[in-house]
Amino acid sequence: MASSVILVTGATGHVGGALVAQIVAHDQPVRAMTRRPDAVAVPPGVQAVYGDCDDPTSLDAAFDGVDRAFLMSAQATCSAAHPTHDLHLVQAAQRAGVRHIVKLSVYSGGAGDDAIGAWHREAEAAVMDCGIDWTLLRPGRFMSNALHWAQMIHRGDTVRIPFAHRPAAPIDPADVAAVAFAALTTHDHRNVAYQMSGPEVLTPEGELIVLAEALGRPLRLVESPIDEARAGMYAAGMPRPVIDAIVSRVLEGREGTELLPTVAQILRQPPTTFAQWATAHAGLFTRTELH
Repeated sequence: MASSVILVTGATGHVGGALVAQIVAHDQPVRAMTRRPDAVAVPPGVQAVYGDCDDPTSLDAAFDGVDRAFLMSAQATCSAAHPTHDLHLVQAAQRAGVRHIVKLSVYSGGAGDDAIGAWHREAEAAVMDCGIDWTLLRPGRFMSNALHWAQMIHRGDTVRIPFAHRPAAPIDPADVAAVAFAALTTHDHRNVAYQMSGPEVLTPEGELIVLAEALGRPLRLVESPIDEARAGMYAAGMPRPVIDAIVSRVLEGREGTELLPTVAQILRQPPTTFAQWATAHAGLFTRTELH
């Protein structure tokens, strides 16, 4: 594919940041969209540009001259009547003449008769129905979710985790980024949705055991009660229908536990294990990293 500008939205996130780095490593022009371009650190050669999905008029400049775009919205589910960030990004892509959109979605896409399903159905439909070639990425639980434990590990050996015995097949965000890069730089992944998993099924408790081995120190799990988990989500601003959907999906479903071949087939190499991820990111969990 001829060299042309790739826009990465959500460039400060785990997937977006890894995607930017991979594009740079392959010497392709890349533009990183962020609300704070002056404050974000990007690799040399990357153009950081302003764009705010709450200010749709700001998006046209970010998309100007772009022919491929990675779309990731940080808008909280059901924080508005509609997924306006996705809608505004797609409209900006249409105006700019973008030829291919790769959207980061969620594992189940728009499945489910709950608030989460309705939100993501609308977001994915905006991409699939816009007249631009598209690729949907539907990864399961990110390995980087374990970074929520870092502050507790900085303070001591006890880690409080909700739903600590709920299994999933966690995936490295860098593997998701690598699949996004393949989709953006070839013609082989147009108009398909990819369900994605990591290479092994683990519970958060199992992840903590692996992380303790990588850190070379004991870590003690305390599972947070469900009511405490609900209260924490509510305090973080989640609407009650979303909280209810999350708890129901965690307690009643097996979503995200299937081992899928997607990453290995596309990348032609095994996906990253949690042990590999934990070893690579161990420094983020050590006290010295606080300074």
